[in-house]
This record gives sequence, C-alpha cells and structure tokens, in this order.
Amino acid sequence: QVQLVESGGGLVQAGGSLRLSCAASGRTFSTSAMGWFRQAPGKEREFVSAISWGGGSTYYADFVKGRFTISRDNAKKLVYLQMNSLKPEDTAVYYCAAFGPIYRSGSPPGSWGQGTQVTVSS
Repeated sequence: QVQLVESGGGLVQAGGSLRLSCAASGRTFSTSAMGWFRQAPGKEREFVSAISWGGGSTYYADFVKGRFTISRDNAKKLVYLQMNSLKPEDTAVYYCAAFGPIYRSGSPPGSWGQGTQVTVSS
C-alpha cells in the first residue's frame, strides 16, 4: 500500500497559480497510477486528474483542461499538480490518490492522502 502526504496548498488570488505536491512512500509507488481529487464544501469529492505509472498518459476533468498539469517523479516518489489560471470555484480540499497499475475512469483509488486546502479569492 502507498502512503501519501500532500503539500503546497494555500490562499491565492483568482488568476494565480499553485503547485501541489504529493509525497509517497511504499514499494508500489512506481507501478501505481496516481491522481488528484478535490472536495468543495457541501459537495461530493470529484476527480481532477490522473497519471499513468510511467507518466506517459494523463487524464483531466473537463473543468481543469488547459489550466492544470499533472506530473510525477518516480525516482523521488513525488506527484505534482500545477494549477494555473485559478478560479474561485477551484476552492476545495485537494487529495492525492493512488490507484492500481492501470488508471480506469470511475475506479476508486486504493489510498488517499489527508488533503491540502486550496482557497482562491476573487
């Protein structure tokens, strides 16, 4: 199993940028697809982005396409979410997640981080 710790959240003005990081531990990280989800107050947790275990395939929710970029560094056991052109509606707790070897849309992750708060002011 993979253990996950997010960092990099904070308060930013609309139009600004943040980069979230997810530090992973565990032997299976380099063979696990990874992803980011978010949960806004009063809303269900929703998928944001995912990346294959080798980094060659990436997936995005429509509402972040062209603004967010997911990447990973398997040697450092890190996953990143670069968020640009942030909007107030991006305000949420962002969670890092680990899948099995293959990411499949709708499949639940096997591991979750504790989350990091992102607040975008207008």
